[in-house]
Amino acid sequence: MKILVVDDDPVSRKMLQKIMSSFGECEEVENGKAAMKSFEQSLENDTPFDLITLDIIMPEMDGIDALNRIRELETEKGVPLEKRAKIFMVTSHSDEDTVTASVKAGCDDYIVKPFNRETILAKLKKSGLVS
Repeated sequence: MKILVVDDDPVSRKMLQKIMSSFGECEEVENGKAAMKSFEQSLENDTPFDLITLDIIMPEMDGIDALNRIRELETEKGVPLEKRAKIFMVTSHSDEDTVTASVKAGCDDYIVKPFNRETILAKLKKSGLVS
């Protein structure tokens, strides 16, 4: 599995990268703009990400904007629904409006900080990425 971890907080990013790297090849970036660059390169190289984790609150481009753009690019490139990246929003903001905005934008699941390996594993199993 190819994974992209996007979080502006270095501690959260490293922790999530450490957990995710036990499930596959893991790349990490610090904001939505960097995420878009990595995502576009992965599509151009025909090595798309299977999973992307996006922090919601980030400088330059927030997670929901990045999520919207990723889904737009997948549509533009003709990526079939079953081949689209699974996207988990990762944030400390679990209020109804934030969750609703994330789901409407096309996220597959939601991880609330603080998280641990068991929480991540349960989400990966629920999404069908691991058995």
